[in-house]
Amino acid sequence: MKVDFTLSGEPGDGDLAAAAELRRYDGIWLPEITHDPFPLLAVAASRTETIELGTAIAVAFARNPMSMALVANDLQMYSGGRFLLGVGSQIKPRITKRFSMPWSAPADRMREYVLAMREIHSWATGELLNFVGEFYTHTLMTPFFNPGLSPYGNPPIILAGVGPRMTQVAGEVADGFFVHGFTTERYMRETTLRALRLGRAAVGNDNLDGFAISGLPFIVTGPDEKHVRAADAATRKQIAIYGSTPAYRPVLEMHGWGQLGEELNQLSKRGEWDQMGRLITDEMLHEFAIVAPPDQVAERLLTRYGDVFTRTGFYAPYSVPDGFWEPIMHKLQAASFVPR
Repeated sequence: MKVDFTLSGEPGDGDLAAAAELRRYDGIWLPEITHDPFPLLAVAASRTETIELGTAIAVAFARNPMSMALVANDLQMYSGGRFLLGVGSQIKPRITKRFSMPWSAPADRMREYVLAMREIHSWATGELLNFVGEFYTHTLMTPFFNPGLSPYGNPPIILAGVGPRMTQVAGEVADGFFVHGFTTERYMRETTLRALRLGRAAVGNDNLDGFAISGLPFIVTGPDEKHVRAADAATRKQIAIYGSTPAYRPVLEMHGWGQLGEELNQLSKRGEWDQMGRLITDEMLHEFAIVAPPDQVAERLLTRYGDVFTRTGFYAPYSVPDGFWEPIMHKLQAASFVPR
């Protein structure tokens, strides 16, 4: 199983990328939260040689397929073929109110978005660019603007999702899927995997062979009791923040916690973040997170997800001592997974 390291987007992350490679992580992911992930990944590509580099995720609907395809092609060349394009939709308020971009039928729009990027990425094959869809139209690529095919091929496209419709789209048009941190094992097995298989079947694939599934589960652990308490509180708060999002409500509803989602949503509108975290019970925490001493984290993660994930990492919204994750990483890397 591949194990990845997550960067934050700060200027010093170039050094962290090089250090992650030396520590034998398999990949580096950079989310688009407070920073654009692409410039730093270009820096990371120049500072590393073998580690994979990806966005987890870049906000698709904040850009059009052409601009996303171009920057992905650039990163694929800068990295020598090590780039992974992770994309996601985010939620309507972020797209319309933060980025001032259109929002409609997100799953259908995403399906067309990925297909448009694939059409654009064939720009040097001699075919005329002629993508005409419901949401996007790309019909012009003159030689002056054509960067040509990357000698390393097109980067894999990894799509993130929570709801079954977006997840099915991932199975249909993407090369892999990001399992959202706000996912329980039950939801993953009963909803996520079923939707991925439906998407794969729609394009003639009867299994998930060769399809990457990257999971970043919450981890509650630490080297001592003080760190564990901090990890517990921070993780409950992050679970609550995700739980306040109406689009993620189906995960709570599967476990009979739908009413909590409404309560969390109301508290979030008042900015009562600490109070939200206190509403996450021990039962909920253990459903969403791997809660274990450091020497048991790898075993617990493999027991829960080892037959599904092809790569993983550690969702830890708290601080631990330098080098803390490496022993856990090596145990996971030594494990094989069963094809889904």
